[in-house]
Amino acid sequence: MTDLQALFGHIDIYLFDQVLRGRVPPTTRICDAGCGSGRNLVYFLRSGYDVRAMDGDPSAIEAVRSMAAALAPDLPADNFRLEPVEKTSFPDGCADCVISSAVLHFARNDAHFEAMLWECWRLLETNGVFFCRLASSIGIESRVRAVGSGRFVLPDGSERYLVTEARLMELTSRLGGELIDPLKTTIVQNQRSMTTWVMRKA
Repeated sequence: MTDLQALFGHIDIYLFDQVLRGRVPPTTRICDAGCGSGRNLVYFLRSGYDVRAMDGDPSAIEAVRSMAAALAPDLPADNFRLEPVEKTSFPDGCADCVISSAVLHFARNDAHFEAMLWECWRLLETNGVFFCRLASSIGIESRVRAVGSGRFVLPDGSERYLVTEARLMELTSRLGGELIDPLKTTIVQNQRSMTTWVMRKA
């Protein structure tokens, strides 16, 4: 029996759905913007994808470089960079799929959110797929409390930058993107609301 966790790691189930639907074929160049310890990269590294990633946490990048060295030793260490999402040194159009999983809701304010988002978009090649999971107020509007600068206190007591459905649709239009799935939102009881935003760069 295949050890699924060894093969896929702790991949976001909604990102896994995109893989299963053929939207991230083996020729895809992947960029994980805000990769953390690389939970979404295990399958791609193990399967021979061209992978790059960045994160502002030194220990996270060290962990990802170590994992890449074991699973994909032909990839250069410089593919995994210690730098903030909003100011990355990767070139324009370097990826066919940009992953932003549980990153954008850590924005400090509107300007920081848009800086991260626009940088992700810059990295994406034409016809590429932007996969994003982020906290939103969708479905829990009456249960969040605004604290300023686009940030809110959630039912679980944590503070996050939140978006609305209208904001995501407006941003999709401004970027010139095309939704390839409708927005999908999961409400975690007494905790938060997480929205999946998947679009193609026209």
